[in-house]
Amino acid sequence: MKISTKGRYALRMMVDIAKHQKDGYVTLKDVALRQGISKKYLEQIALHLSQAGMLRAVRGYQGGYMLARPAEEYTADAILQAVEGTLAPVACLEDAPNQCERCRKCETLPLWQGLERIILQYLNSVTLADIIEGRLPS
Repeated sequence: MKISTKGRYALRMMVDIAKHQKDGYVTLKDVALRQGISKKYLEQIALHLSQAGMLRAVRGYQGGYMLARPAEEYTADAILQAVEGTLAPVACLEDAPNQCERCRKCETLPLWQGLERIILQYLNSVTLADIIEGRLPS
């Protein structure tokens, strides 16, 4: 499993919006300038996050984006999955139930299931508020 640029930028964008929304809606132009990310790319990411119900958008003058809920209610896992889809470390774990023809006799499947469980456990233990406040579990 490798988190793409889209996933990394989605987390950075959500952190930026959370930190700056106290003054009202946050424009993608401002996020782009602060984060050094293309506004066009942020628009694509914002669309995914808005469709997932994570961001509220307002168009026009003084428009922009705001978190739909408090930062404490967003896990890193939820944000990443909104833009990345599955975070499964191997293809055979992408579907439930497992569709792999070898899953019943695969000796390595428990390894991949354990890795996925640890990854998801960690990502679900970290909220957007934790990232902002630097309270990451070690």
